[in-house]
Amino acid sequence: MDRANRVMGIYKANEQAEEYCVVAVLESHVEAEAAVKKLQQTGIDLKKCSIVGRENLIGEQVIGYSYAGDRVEHWGKLGVFWGGLFGLLGGSAFLLIPGIGPVLVGGTFVSAIAGALEGAVVGGGFSALGAAFFNIGVPPGSIIDYETAVKQDRFVVIVHGNSAEVNQAKGILESPIMQEKRAYS
Repeated sequence: MDRANRVMGIYKANEQAEEYCVVAVLESHVEAEAAVKKLQQTGIDLKKCSIVGRENLIGEQVIGYSYAGDRVEHWGKLGVFWGGLFGLLGGSAFLLIPGIGPVLVGGTFVSAIAGALEGAVVGGGFSALGAAFFNIGVPPGSIIDYETAVKQDRFVVIVHGNSAEVNQAKGILESPIMQEKRAYS
């Protein structure tokens, strides 16, 4: 991924007249959490935000995920990080994706993954994760970049919304905490 080209452009989804998204790749869970807090502090509706990351298996550590009432609990190396975000983002999933491993997703992107799996859209050489990126308007040439980022234990932050909301989020995410950002719809 080209670190010099942080913002590649804003793309409009064919199916959704006013639906856009901005996608940011961050190096660590600390940076991802800081980005989500910054979005929240500036008034971005976190119910329109998503985060995708891989849980790195270490030794014999148990990785778990459960839903109890209105709380999602996660056990693993990043349990506190994921547990806090799941409550803020509204929606969560734990997936074992062949070729990628255990992936956790918080936010509206869970629906894109479910849609990819239910619609048997997983094709074109994409994993379920890649098909979900395709479903939200990410061009095929960029999908591999995001799958690779997750495989490399980096975190993907996605903000959905209309043009104004996505442009506001893009401006917020343009900071030293972010390595790469692209906008799509």
